[in-house]
Amino acid sequence: MSQRRVVVTGMGLICGVGNTAPQVWEGLLAGKSGMAEITAFDLTGHSVRIAAEVKNFDVHQFVEKKEARKMGRFIHFAMAAAHEAMQHSGLQITPEISDRVGVHIGSGIGGFDIIEREHTALMNGGPRKISPFFIPATIINLAAGHVSIKFGAKGPNEATATACTSSAHSIGDAFRIIQRGDADAMIAGGAEAAITPLSVGGFASMKALSTRNDDPTHACRPFDKDRDGFVCGEGAGILILEELGMAKARGANILAEVVGYGMSGDAYHITGMAPEGDGCRRAMQAALRVAGITPDQIDYVNAHATSTPVGDSLESQAIENVFGEKAKSHQLLVSSTKSMTGHLLGGAGGLEAGITIMALRHQIAPPTMNLDNVDPNCHLNYVPNKPQPARIDYAISNSFGFGGTNGSLVFKRWAEE
Repeated sequence: MSQRRVVVTGMGLICGVGNTAPQVWEGLLAGKSGMAEITAFDLTGHSVRIAAEVKNFDVHQFVEKKEARKMGRFIHFAMAAAHEAMQHSGLQITPEISDRVGVHIGSGIGGFDIIEREHTALMNGGPRKISPFFIPATIINLAAGHVSIKFGAKGPNEATATACTSSAHSIGDAFRIIQRGDADAMIAGGAEAAITPLSVGGFASMKALSTRNDDPTHACRPFDKDRDGFVCGEGAGILILEELGMAKARGANILAEVVGYGMSGDAYHITGMAPEGDGCRRAMQAALRVAGITPDQIDYVNAHATSTPVGDSLESQAIENVFGEKAKSHQLLVSSTKSMTGHLLGGAGGLEAGITIMALRHQIAPPTMNLDNVDPNCHLNYVPNKPQPARIDYAISNSFGFGGTNGSLVFKRWAEE
């Protein structure tokens, strides 16, 4: 029996570059940086003072004040992005279809802000000062839980916590849920809000973050020989996935088709990537096999590349190994939009899946900013510093995480059939 086809009918994006999908896309094409000095907490003693914070965000546009107090900031972002995605799709979850619509939203860290706040309350006032909403405001699956409650989605309800691959895995798993017939539509993606003293301090202690505190807009520079680490971002990316027949029957505006999903494990190191980007390579190859296409059919790669000295070059090597001559001849377009959005950790895959779909729809590859001196170990066309119009029929979005967990998603440009 042939598997059911899955299409994207709506998206919601929020990050340091913009608070809606159109704002994010417009900002990326303009080379807008979301990075600046951190405003969320006192920076005294911190070696890293920059991040890509979401700006001018009012959760009460999407959630009542009383309910918002019960949620961590990552849930706030998930609710905002889900609201935009549902409005964009026009999907109405009626009682007749509610048990055929599910939610799958991932996060790498979840409610770090609430954990830190409630620990302070415990230390200052004892156990009686801990909020009764501490646990549900913090745990990762409550983003999916709150979204399902808000929209009445009674189908499969899941969350993925696979570090920086979390939301790519959520979208891929949601794709499979619809393929095999366990649901007809899924609200899928991820959210993260880890710009907190403990999180930033922890990543800084690992020497994973850029220390360009005096030049935040140029701090994240994937594939550049002078890169010195990633910049923390926050936000969410949520897609509405639907079975093709359902989407057509209700006259939905189809944005793209999901055609491939691949996973792999490095089995190598808790934070470092396998030599030659072996795990990255196998995830991309698995996604291409599922899509039933050859490597030369991919026109654009939205790279995971976070601006770390080792990771970018290994992913670049993996892309070169998978795509061969098309990559080496610079026909394949590869860019890292983290150069503007920062790294959303578990929310990165959802945001970047949406950006990849925008590239397909608008037939333009967004740039890798701050790419002034390409690392001699990186040999591809990274769309340096300005967008590049091109024919893009198939595109792939990569996400890789600590623990050696990898995910790749393949999207196809939608043309009316």
